[in-house]
This record gives sequence, structure tokens and C-alpha cells, in this order.
Amino acid sequence: MTHAQIMRALSGLLLGLFCAILSSTVVTNALPRIIGDLGGGQSAYTWVVTSSLLTVTASTPLWGKLSDLFSKKILVQSALVIFVLGSLIAGFAPNPATLIAARVIQGVGGGGLSALGQVVLAAMISPRERGRYSGYLGATFAVATVGGPLLGGVITDTSWLGWRWCLFVGIPFAIVALIVLQRTLNLPLTKRHVKVDWAGAFFVTAAVSTLLVWVTFADDKYDWLSWQTYTLVGISLVLTLIFLYIETKVSEPIIPLRLFRNPTIALASVASLFVGIALFAGTVFFSQYFQLARGASPTMSGVMTIPLIGGLFISSTVSGRVITRTGKWKGWLVAGGILLTAGLGLLGMLRYDTPYLYTASCMALIGLGVGMTLQNLVLCTQNQVSSHDLGAASSTVTFFRSLGGAVGVSVLGSILSSRIGRHALETIGTLSPEDQATAAKASGSGQLPDLAALPVPVRTWLEGAYGQAIGDIFLYVAPVALIAFLVTLFIKEVPLRASNGLSQDAQKERAS
Repeated sequence: MTHAQIMRALSGLLLGLFCAILSSTVVTNALPRIIGDLGGGQSAYTWVVTSSLLTVTASTPLWGKLSDLFSKKILVQSALVIFVLGSLIAGFAPNPATLIAARVIQGVGGGGLSALGQVVLAAMISPRERGRYSGYLGATFAVATVGGPLLGGVITDTSWLGWRWCLFVGIPFAIVALIVLQRTLNLPLTKRHVKVDWAGAFFVTAAVSTLLVWVTFADDKYDWLSWQTYTLVGISLVLTLIFLYIETKVSEPIIPLRLFRNPTIALASVASLFVGIALFAGTVFFSQYFQLARGASPTMSGVMTIPLIGGLFISSTVSGRVITRTGKWKGWLVAGGILLTAGLGLLGMLRYDTPYLYTASCMALIGLGVGMTLQNLVLCTQNQVSSHDLGAASSTVTFFRSLGGAVGVSVLGSILSSRIGRHALETIGTLSPEDQATAAKASGSGQLPDLAALPVPVRTWLEGAYGQAIGDIFLYVAPVALIAFLVTLFIKEVPLRASNGLSQDAQKERAS
């Protein structure tokens, strides 16, 4: 395929990917307003994010395996339809519970679009040339990520629109993507009559869900070391063991365990797990910091995160082109791990009055690090497998990244709620008795505070608690990024192949 043919085939896919990412980022800066209007608290805020990550995590391996069995084109279009359905329900949600349920549906569609984008790319393009086109995926990711918060902030601050339109805005893009995909994406279909591993999909979802329920309510409803913890962790372990047993028995497992015999795939999966924790934790809490610790509007909150996305855009595009030219990819993984760890560690000193230039510089480091690691962890995995396992291998690495993000956001959301309360309690004595009563009411309602309605001393006190607590979160995440960096050091660099998945299939057919 020529470059023009590949770009035509990728056009609808990139639009679908843009749609999925936009749906996640467009609500980022609107979430404090959304949760406040629907009457939710920090737990609801966290679950709106983690519910989507959960279904992305659980569905990604299934979408990847289905792509090895059925038409990739139909699967991408199905994912878009599911996404539109979830968006409609989310836009009309009357309470946090309905919104969380709708985000679950959106996550199923988003998981398909994320997983299938990598699979289709690998089917058409050789690993050696894939860096260049992975750069287009990275650029799409960056544009949707930077455009989403900005667009969401403007929509939220526009009185005649309101935050519900943040949840509707992805629907037109999805419809256009459906039409474009129908016209441009035409891949050969190799029919294989096998059974889909539905039991494996169920048990991995149940195991992850139980784990997320535990970490969400730990340190809030019960202690980290309590009978509830032992029960939920025990159930999650049993479900995981059942899942692993099923994967050893079925003919087409959604996560083929034999793949982990390959050191590159095993190490890339572990690294993706920790990168996922650092990535999502490093981005989810920025909107809360800028709005609840700095008093910024949703629109300005989006503007202030541009250095993060700028770094991601530059590094993903540049690294992709250089890898295509040189065939060398490990140096980018190592450099990305160093930058990601440094950015998160420096953000540990974040406070409500930290100069923005310092914060922006740290965000740029995180963006550069993420752009160098995400696509290349998938690339080095795809380079190790045959076309038969391309979908499963790609989605397995994506699965661990999403799993890390879901668990990380849940754990850190629970810790954040506790740290905010602790910092607020330690400093409430600095307020006057009258302001202390107002402060106790504002912080004890269980809902996200409306800073504009609070007296200046109380507002400053609460901003200080949020600023220091979010700084603590970044400090906790930095060692996680360091672990990801150490794991990448052990990944052996293997020269990138010059044949793509489709040509491998054609060679097998000629040989048979």
C-alpha cells in the first residue's frame, strides 16, 4: 500500500479514535461542575472516570481477540455505535449513578476504538514503518486531548449550552467516522470458525470490578486493613484464578498466556501497567487542581493543561519519525521513563500558590515522557508476534495500561479524599470561629465545594487543602513511574520487521 492508500484507510479510524478520546477529555474540566450539579462527591467524581476505564480495561482484550476472528471494519463500526448509545444516555443523566452507568457503556465502545486502532495499523504497516504512522495516532491523541478540555470548558461556561453538551459533542464525530469507515477501510477477511472466550471476558471483568470497589471505598467506608478488605481482595483473587484456569483450557483465549513466555511481551505489559497508573493519575487530577486549588474556570483549566499535551504531541510525532528512519526504539522508552518520573516527582511540591511556570514545566516533562513510551510499548510487542496473535498481543498491552489507570485513579482518588480532609483539619485553626463553622459545613457536606460561594478566608483555606493534597498524589505516583522506567531497562531491543500483518497472512496462504 502506498502512503496515500494507507492514509485513506486510516482516515475513518483516526476519526473514530479522535471521537473516543474526545469523549473522555471533553468532560475533564467540566467534571467538578457536573458532579456539583448532580449532587455527587469525591467518590462519584472518581467513579465517573474509573467506570469508563474499567470497561475499557475489561473489553480491550475481547475486542483484540475478536479482531483476530472477525471483520475489523465491522468491529470498529460496532464500537462507534456502542459509544453513541452511551453518550446519549450520559447526556440525559439525572444523577451520578446514571452518569456512571452511561460511562460504562461509553467505555465498551472506547475500548474497541482504542484496541482496534492499533490492530488495524499493525495489519497494514510493517513494524519498521509503523513508527511514522504511530505518530499520526499520537498526534490524533494529542489534538483530541488538548481540544477536549478546551472545548469542554467553553461549552460548560456557555450559558445556553451547559455541561450536558460536553457528553453530546462526540456523537456527530462518531456518525461521520461511521460513514468514512464504510467508504475507506477495506481489509481482507480471513474467516476462522472458533468460539469466543465469553467466560474469560466475564471473569476478568468481575475480578477487576471487585478490585476497584475495594480500592474506591478503602480508607473511607472501612480501613485498608479490615474484614471488608480481606473479603473483597479474596474474591478478586479467586475470580482471577478462575480466569487464568479458563484461559488455559479454551482454544482461543482473550489473553493467550503463552504470549508471556516472550520476555519482551511480559516486560512491556508490566511497564504498561505502571505507565497507566502514572499517565491517568497525572492527568485526571489536574482539572481538580486548577479549578479547586487555583480557582480557574473550566475553560482556563483546559488552557492551563496545554503544556502537557504539547509535550505529548511533539514527542510522539518526533519519536515515531525517528524510529521509522533508524529502526531504533529502546532509547525512546528509556528517555520517556526518565522524563515521566522527573515530571511527577517535581509536581510533588505542588501547592495552591505554586507559580504556573513551574507547574507548566513539570506538565511538559510528563507529556514528553508519555509520548515516548505509550506507542513504543505496543510497537515492541507487535514486533514479537505473528499475524495470528497481532490483535491479542496489542490489546494485552493496552489492557494492562488501562488496568493500571483504572486501579491507580481509584486508589489515588480515595487517598486524595483522605488527604484533603487531613490537611483541612490541620489548618482549620487558622480561621476565625465564624469562618470555622462555614468551613466545617463546606468540607463536611460530602460534595465538591462551590468556591465562589465561600468567604475569602474559607476559600483560601480550602484551596490550600486541595493544593497540598493533590501535590501529595503526584509525589506518590513518581515511584510508580520509576518502576516502569526500571522495567523498560530490561526490554531487549529487537530489530523491527519489514513485513506487515497482511503480507504475513498472504505468505502463509501461498505456502499452504
